[in-house]
Amino acid sequence: MEKVFSKEWLGRTLSIKTGKIAKQADAAIWVQYGETVVQATVVQSKTERGVDFFPLMVDLEEKLYAAGIIKGSRWIKREGRPTDQAVLTGRMIDRSIRPLFDESDRRDVQVIITVLSVDQENDHDIISLVAASAALSISGVDWKGPIGGIRVGLIDDKFILNPTYKEQAESSLDLIVAGNEEKSIMIEAAADELPEEKMAEAIALGQKEMQGAISLIKELKEGVEIKENTVKVEEKTEEEIAIEKEQEENLKLGEEWLNENISNILFNQKYYSKGERKAAVSAIKDGLKEYLKEKGIEKDKAATVVKKLVEKKVDEEITRAITEEKKRVDGRALDEIRDLSAEVSLLPRTHGSSLFSRGETQVMSIITLAGPGMEQSLEGLEGQSTKRYMHHYNFPPYSVGETSPLRGTGRREVGHGALAERALQPMIPSKEEFPYTIRVVSETLESNGSSSMASTCASTLALMDAGIPIKKPVAGIAMGLASTKNLEKWVVLTDIQDLEDGDGGMDFKITGTDKGLTAIQLDTKTMGITNEIVNQTLTQGRKALNEILDVITTAIPEPRKEMSPHAPRLVSFKVDPEKIGAIIGPGGKIINKIIEETDVSIDIEDDGQVIICGSNAEMVKNAVGQVKEIVKEFEAGEIIEGKVVRILDFGVFVALNANQDGMVHVSELAPYRIEKPSDFLTVGDVVTVKIKEIDSQGRINLTMKGLEENAQLWKDEKGKSTSNSFGNKNNYNNNSRKPNFNNKK
Repeated sequence: MEKVFSKEWLGRTLSIKTGKIAKQADAAIWVQYGETVVQATVVQSKTERGVDFFPLMVDLEEKLYAAGIIKGSRWIKREGRPTDQAVLTGRMIDRSIRPLFDESDRRDVQVIITVLSVDQENDHDIISLVAASAALSISGVDWKGPIGGIRVGLIDDKFILNPTYKEQAESSLDLIVAGNEEKSIMIEAAADELPEEKMAEAIALGQKEMQGAISLIKELKEGVEIKENTVKVEEKTEEEIAIEKEQEENLKLGEEWLNENISNILFNQKYYSKGERKAAVSAIKDGLKEYLKEKGIEKDKAATVVKKLVEKKVDEEITRAITEEKKRVDGRALDEIRDLSAEVSLLPRTHGSSLFSRGETQVMSIITLAGPGMEQSLEGLEGQSTKRYMHHYNFPPYSVGETSPLRGTGRREVGHGALAERALQPMIPSKEEFPYTIRVVSETLESNGSSSMASTCASTLALMDAGIPIKKPVAGIAMGLASTKNLEKWVVLTDIQDLEDGDGGMDFKITGTDKGLTAIQLDTKTMGITNEIVNQTLTQGRKALNEILDVITTAIPEPRKEMSPHAPRLVSFKVDPEKIGAIIGPGGKIINKIIEETDVSIDIEDDGQVIICGSNAEMVKNAVGQVKEIVKEFEAGEIIEGKVVRILDFGVFVALNANQDGMVHVSELAPYRIEKPSDFLTVGDVVTVKIKEIDSQGRINLTMKGLEENAQLWKDEKGKSTSNSFGNKNNYNNNSRKPNFNNKK
């Protein structure tokens, strides 16, 4: 039987329905906010998988029917690969719910969120997060929810909660916070140089105001029957009990040895490199194996002890040393960044390039510029749009010294690329200032701690190297946390790496300029972090950002004044919108001819903005000249050199440019009387003319008289009439004989 739970939340009705649809799933609900509706289902497998991790899958499906859209492709009408936005929303939900599962469980859990209806007012990502939380809360899965989610905007220095699409477009902040009653679990933010204090205020407000959604999910939990979803435990045999008892004794021996020796090995020296730290952990494993061997424990049983204990104990010891003794394995201070280096112009033919290193994390970024016609077309639930600045992030297996098949871009690469793109977006010049399409590719060459933040720094360097007038440099840093489970003790760490990303940790990425923040992304392995931790992280992170910005501006103080000689040249100018058709020509004949002759791209906006782009500066100049000739508006008094293209009894027609002719009446050819123009000029002669007038019909009337450039033609009174009459001037005004010479040939 269907049950409905509703309440007013931030000015709109939030409702949750269950009991009617998809009843074979462990849980299935619909969540509606305004007229946006999403479905969330949860299924947990009944058997465990033989893996050493918790198998969680979170997928968000955008159905175009939700917005009344049929896919724009002529050939493919069915939804296929998820859009980047769908991938990012799915990742956001995954990062919000994952810390609350029992990590020891080995049964697959799949959460599928399907967008069923969108009202183009209420963004479906927050509703999808609430839906996932609601479905998990009644699924019977061991999950320590519920959680809520909220979006916070900022317009005219006033916070807006769950802003509409229109309000988001006007907002200088796009913040999503997910959490429970007391703590934030996931944070995602994009901002336009927002001060740290204002960001902290927004996060605290979001954490407070999401409680309306959490309270409704609690009503749902109390109002429905929750399925039993536990694994049936079979009674153990005496042999199995004996094996377990032996294993417990072996684990106890292992713990005793580790308690006595692990600290000495981890902190007997400073381990500056990832390899040295790996070697230290290997030494711990080898020492434990040797000890267990001496105790008469078989090799395979000793290996089980090592696998179960060492990684966990190493994590615990590192956390203890940081929280109690303020010691890090590599000897750094808690707020100290690893060695930094930055350089630009690595590659000879690219439009801009850079290399940024922070410790053993190294990223190379490369810029490619193109004309506006190379913008990316986007299609999704919000309709169709375009994108002129793109950042793509690659993470090859060699960057961590591993081998694995290359299978295209994964969700992680999409997420990391989007974060760095979001970090730089507020600094990218407008299309009016810099009409180019910009693609940045960040290649992770080496990784040990936040390559996404290194790609942010490398992108800044490469953009400036390419001569793109970004407003300010942007830096990024990953902040970590060492904490006990109850957060009684915690310490914020600057620039985390390998062993420091433990169970009580977080990955709090921050990007910004010298003035304020541009992006945030928080993942945590805890049950959430307090506002106090958020504030400390932002404060400590500011110091790190300033240090990195100093390194960036030392490498390249500002964007280059000149672009690479290999970058395309782009010229932008405006024409009368009514003349766009003349540039294009019938069936695109004229514009295509120019493109073919000059090897350029030509983009024309509806407002008359013409953008011509090409790799050869001379060809670009040629194309610009041709277009400007087409739309040129002549004025009376202009003196022009042109070629005679037609001769009639009453005058001659002279080409003023490739597209427009004017007429010189027979009486205006010379300072003496000429009876027949063909006696004076021939087709192909070059003459100098002056525009006498442009009549009401746009016809251009010319004269050759009074121009010394034509004196040579008159020297011998060529073509002078021997008759006393003036000839028939009425020919020009006789409509039956009037040629069509209005602007175009």
